[in-house]
Amino acid sequence: MKLSADGPVPVLTRIPTSQKVVFITLDDGQEKDPRFFEMMRDLRIPITMFLTDDAIKGDYGYFRHLQGLGNHIQNHTLHHHVMSTLPPAPQKEEVCGDQKTLATEYGAAPLLFRPPYGVYDTGTKAAVAKCGPRAIVLWRESMQIHNMQYQTPDKKLRPGDIILAHFRGPAELKGTTMTQMFAHLLKRIQEQGFTVARLEDYIEAPAG
Repeated sequence: MKLSADGPVPVLTRIPTSQKVVFITLDDGQEKDPRFFEMMRDLRIPITMFLTDDAIKGDYGYFRHLQGLGNHIQNHTLHHHVMSTLPPAPQKEEVCGDQKTLATEYGAAPLLFRPPYGVYDTGTKAAVAKCGPRAIVLWRESMQIHNMQYQTPDKKLRPGDIILAHFRGPAELKGTTMTQMFAHLLKRIQEQGFTVARLEDYIEAPAG
């Protein structure tokens, strides 16, 4: 799908495709496990990272290594507030601030934005449109520790679904490491006969 250079930003939970692919997105950035980088280097599974500056500012380099594997970095605000609780000006500061920092640190301005907790309002959409990203990206499934949480009653993946996971470690995963969680996620995807594709390969940026 192609994004427009101006006008209202669309909200995506899946990508229209008949191919049996899904997309993995990883949020925040608290956990910076070197073993996860090694896993991504070895497996070459594409991921999209929605990063919050508060979570990553202690080690921008970790995500630069993941970016070096061909993974894209996208906007997830400066401080991970519930956006709909903020007036328009602070919302704009959250989006534009993260946009500027990520562009500076990683050499490319994010094309996509994810609101913390998936919560947004008209002020959020206006802020995103002003700050540079051209789409708001939500999700259809979210990975917990061993299994996915589905939004559909049949608990099945569908072509083009966007999956949410997080950069989390044992403290938040009841002793499970991030690499173990990710291995469970890949197994759940493979069990249903899907492969993982790169989200940005299916989204065309506006010309220019």
